[in-house]
Amino acid sequence: MYLAHRIRLDPNNVQATYLARAAGTARFAYNWALAEWKRQYEACKLDPALPRPNEAALRRQLNAIKREMFPWMLEVTKNAPQMAIRQLGCGFKNFFEGRAAYPTFRRKGHDDRFTLTNDQFSVKDKRIRIPKLGWLRMCESLRYAGRIVSASVCRVADRWYASIVVDTDASFLPPAENQGAVGVDLGVTALATLSTGETFVGPKALKSSLVRVKRLARSLSRKVKGSRNYAKAKIRLARLHARIADIRRDGLHKLTTSITCRFQIIGIEDLHVKGMLGNRCLARSIADMGFGELRRQLEYKAAWRGEQVVVIDRWYPSSKTCSRCGHRLDVLGLQVREWQCPDCGTLHDRDVNAAGNLRNMAVSSTVAACGGEGAGLAREAQGETGPREAGIQQQS
Repeated sequence: MYLAHRIRLDPNNVQATYLARAAGTARFAYNWALAEWKRQYEACKLDPALPRPNEAALRRQLNAIKREMFPWMLEVTKNAPQMAIRQLGCGFKNFFEGRAAYPTFRRKGHDDRFTLTNDQFSVKDKRIRIPKLGWLRMCESLRYAGRIVSASVCRVADRWYASIVVDTDASFLPPAENQGAVGVDLGVTALATLSTGETFVGPKALKSSLVRVKRLARSLSRKVKGSRNYAKAKIRLARLHARIADIRRDGLHKLTTSITCRFQIIGIEDLHVKGMLGNRCLARSIADMGFGELRRQLEYKAAWRGEQVVVIDRWYPSSKTCSRCGHRLDVLGLQVREWQCPDCGTLHDRDVNAAGNLRNMAVSSTVAACGGEGAGLAREAQGETGPREAGIQQQS
């Protein structure tokens, strides 16, 4: 499997200038190829006999003209413009297959990155060798052992990072426990509530730094755009946003690693995060939690260990359904955090009950998909009735 290790670089002024130049070359090549792609595509609509644009033809076209028209491209590694055009080709492929939006132009200061193939760089201890630059110090050594596939160098705020992709196996993973299935209910007050009753509050990185963000943004707005003070204020704000993102990412990694190390089946709700962000009262808190990133991490970490993440339909009333008997309430307001089932009399915590229902649905769907014996079927064989089946019997 492919794993990427993101390592912070420690360049001097000359090396940082080279990295910025290589990133600018990659950005220019990407934007040039995108404009040329659009031009050739419009020409094809007028004259169907003309060949349709593709990334291989654009790379050959750029190689033919760059020595005369863009000689400054030769000062950096050849991978910078060529891999940028390849990425544009992947972007159009994803667009035509419905997996991504239409490619847009890259911006300076926002898309500062370039990619290297494995034959154009080497890694040794805490150093990486980049063509036409030499050895560059890294803040830590590469964690994973295996075949190095590629590396992407990017700038976040005023810091440079190298993301090195390695083809390795799962031998580095610690042994996992087998605690069965678990349901994970996501929320704003608590990031995640498990069906076991555990609660993870989450770092809430933006909320804790919001006062400072406002102060630095106000300071930036008062500077003359293009001045040195404007650039300094912009860097200070960018560093703070990068720190907020790092804190959020670190909290999500710790949570998802803890869950995937313990449970074999994980039930999670298919939340419509984009629609939830339409609530102006909760949008900032929802965005600060990182629901989409949490689900992404759960899915790929579970795949590492051969576990299963079951995504429950977003319309399933997990909060309004009793996880013990299956009774469903007609209305349950967001302000109600505890409720008592009118049928069985069980007092439910709203989030723990929802997580329990997600767990039951995950187990049911897994047993139905595998067609084998599971926990629910074993209870039925012993004369016990699961909560979901009991609810169906009572409703009928």
